[in-house]
Amino acid sequence: MARIVTPAVATDIIIRLQEWPERIVLVQRRNPPRGLALPGGFVDVGECVEQAAVREALEETGLQVQLQALLGVYSDPSRDPRGHTISVVFVADGRGELGTGDDAAGVRLVDPGDSALDLVFDHALILADYRRFVRTGYLPRPRR
Repeated sequence: MARIVTPAVATDIIIRLQEWPERIVLVQRRNPPRGLALPGGFVDVGECVEQAAVREALEETGLQVQLQALLGVYSDPSRDPRGHTISVVFVADGRGELGTGDDAAGVRLVDPGDSALDLVFDHALILADYRRFVRTGYLPRPRR
């Protein structure tokens, strides 16, 4: 039987904290590509995307999260320099003590509109979609 090659599946999470509702959590990546990123990671075999999002949030930030919305699916083949990766992006409310773990070299609470952030992957696009969602209540339209 021929081997089927498909893109990798990941999840990213926009985490809001009740104490800082106008800010979100970003992680400083320990591994290349280096820079700031939304918490997230790859979905394990046998794991649903929602479980992966909750697990990755805890591993990278120490926060328990409650998923609130599916912001969108980001699948541009060039979005990740490591290879074609599809990301399912959630908006979540977090609770607990913010800390660094797993692949994160650090964590930060940031204004999602800060244009000076050194974001990796397509996370600037994702945050633009998030800001529009917060401002209007409308989810982003699918892209071609």
